[in-house]
Amino acid sequence: MPLPQNLSGIFDQKQKSYKMLLMLSMLDEMGETPREISLSRVVEHFKNYLIEREHKQLIVDEPPVSIGKSWQQASTSQILTVLNNPINALGNIIYVDKSRDRIRFRTEVEKQVSSSTLVSLRKEANRELENYYDKIQTPNVSIKILFDQLMNHYLSAKAQPFSGHPLGNLVRHTFPDEIKKLPFITDRYKVQGSVGQGNWANIPWLAIMDKSITETTQQGEYIVYLFSEDMQSVYLTFNQGVTIPLKQGKREGYELLKHRVQELRDLLPFDLMTKDDQINLTSSGIGSDYQVSTVAYIRYDRDNLPDDEILKSDLRNLIKDYTFYVKHKMKKLEGQEDMDQHSLNQEFNIMPVEWLSRIKAFIEESGFYFPSGLIENFYLSLKTKPFMILAGISGTGKTKLVELFAEAVGATEENGRFTLIPVRPDWSDPTDLLGYRDLTGVFKPGKLTRVFWEASQLSQKDKPYFVCLDEMNLARVEHYFSDILSVMETRRWKVGEIITDALLEEDEIRVLIEKQDANCMDSEGEGGDDPSVLQIPENVYIIGTVNMDETTQPFSKKVLDRAQTIEFNEIDLNHFPKVEVKSLNEPERDLNNLVVPNSFLKSNYLLLKDVYLGNEALVERTTKRLMEVNKILEAVHSNVGFRVRDTICFYMVNNERFELLPEDEAFDLQLLQKILPRLQGSHASIKRALLQLMAFAIDQRLNLEEFMEDASPLYLGFQQGQQVAPSARFPQSARKIAFMLRRLEEDGFTSFWIA
Repeated sequence: MPLPQNLSGIFDQKQKSYKMLLMLSMLDEMGETPREISLSRVVEHFKNYLIEREHKQLIVDEPPVSIGKSWQQASTSQILTVLNNPINALGNIIYVDKSRDRIRFRTEVEKQVSSSTLVSLRKEANRELENYYDKIQTPNVSIKILFDQLMNHYLSAKAQPFSGHPLGNLVRHTFPDEIKKLPFITDRYKVQGSVGQGNWANIPWLAIMDKSITETTQQGEYIVYLFSEDMQSVYLTFNQGVTIPLKQGKREGYELLKHRVQELRDLLPFDLMTKDDQINLTSSGIGSDYQVSTVAYIRYDRDNLPDDEILKSDLRNLIKDYTFYVKHKMKKLEGQEDMDQHSLNQEFNIMPVEWLSRIKAFIEESGFYFPSGLIENFYLSLKTKPFMILAGISGTGKTKLVELFAEAVGATEENGRFTLIPVRPDWSDPTDLLGYRDLTGVFKPGKLTRVFWEASQLSQKDKPYFVCLDEMNLARVEHYFSDILSVMETRRWKVGEIITDALLEEDEIRVLIEKQDANCMDSEGEGGDDPSVLQIPENVYIIGTVNMDETTQPFSKKVLDRAQTIEFNEIDLNHFPKVEVKSLNEPERDLNNLVVPNSFLKSNYLLLKDVYLGNEALVERTTKRLMEVNKILEAVHSNVGFRVRDTICFYMVNNERFELLPEDEAFDLQLLQKILPRLQGSHASIKRALLQLMAFAIDQRLNLEEFMEDASPLYLGFQQGQQVAPSARFPQSARKIAFMLRRLEEDGFTSFWIA
């Protein structure tokens, strides 16, 4: 029987055998009924598949270097690491809870899975596995070498007879055959190359077409390598057929192609690709048509071609965009309702595991160390909302964390995408950040306004910008930051982009435009459709650092509701940087040219309706916990509203989607970051609330009246330097509550903000 739509094609994109083997391991454990099963047993099955193939001397994926030469040497934790990528790739199909050692189909998938479906899925996994092994049994010819051969000899070949020339065979047969051997190029694709028909073409090409929407380059959308007329470069492009549109006439055809280009750029992310009209193939002829029809591209120069792994990785990423586009188009052709922009954002969201691994490696290589899980929490907090507060005692590395994270994704002071703004104690209004009018009435833009303006330019909109407000609470935040907070709350969707209300008036924006003109920058409305409006761009992330001592100002609930508050005070002074001798030949990391797309950090959800469908169980489970907490907070008038509820749900869904932290650990962090910062005071009611929250955090019943007299048995167990309460359900929150209770009993006053 055919597979349900959400299971169809799940193996189309693959780098190794892992996705198929993971699914077969799950199915072996499940038997004939879809159910929750042991993750450890699935891991063991997965390992045994690989070991058995090794023993039979069959072809098998080589183990990672960390494992060694044989899968027999792999530990359970190493296999789990190997499985991170396939688990993430199948994230819409399966759910893994590592803390409970469980794996299952997602609820909405399980409803469509019967015994016969499991049989069909097993057949599909085995078939794809056989196809994969068949492809990798024959060594591939290097794509880079094929590029070299064509680009180095094509111009001289054009002076020779066309018929029967070896380069024609290379492009028409050898090149397509080698592309078809790639694991992610399945039978659904037609691969075709051309050097012309009867005569040499000025622009040879190699196209990859999904046969469900087109089998000709004359129409439809496809992937195509285009070689420039001078053979100095080759472009990997997402393109559209020009022959049919141009039958209407060149001017009308070009208008149609340009309109379609913009539609596709709005629809698809094309991460790490260039989306402009600067592709340079030729000055005339059909090459000009290709330039107009190109939606996105990556340029490779003949004298600096990347290695095969990069070439294959770029093609694989573009195939992912193409695959989703084809599904989108087929739904429209079948008359089904089009997917909304939120669904597109979720479908295309970058799986962050690999990027976070690189970020952590970069921070470590820079000689810095941060507690385990902090980078994942930092990322999830930014993904939830682009405003964060880092709290802690002086010297713990709060500002450095922001700078290093920004630098790791390519945002530096040198390229203008990282800005440090020290907050002054005398700030009492937004003028120091946004700007002011001088005595002559001329607007003088502030530092933050300049960042917003630069980040909103079309050439920069897919690059993340970071602003660090250093020692943010030296002045009262709700005084100098209130305008920005208010506008931030107007975030809404518009054609896949997050927009806000206007932040500055028209004549104030004109000053920025004039300054841009004076600096010889492009001033033709690059800031958006209406250059008289400056909003808070979706690619700007504001992080405030806070020293928790008696010299600083407290935060109002208005500020706390709108921010994620990360506290880290526990520093391991016995941790020393790794010192490695760098090879003189090792290239320097060019951070100015590093492009981590904004979609890596951009919020997926603005309203609960954006996230509820497909995540009902997690949202309702999280909300039930918050309702229990809210009953405690009501007595001290600190209960939370829909804004906080939604923010916590966004955090939890992002965490589950990317499998970064166990669910209880993620909720623990949200309890610590969104709930506890609201509590302060000296009244008995505050103490009672803290005791009730402690009972909730450690999941035990407490004699409240006994501890109202003396709570020391609860907090004395948290010795200096102890990171967590190991037996607690929410240990990080329990530890903070213990410190707050101790403050209250010893000093008569307590607050989250006093260390």
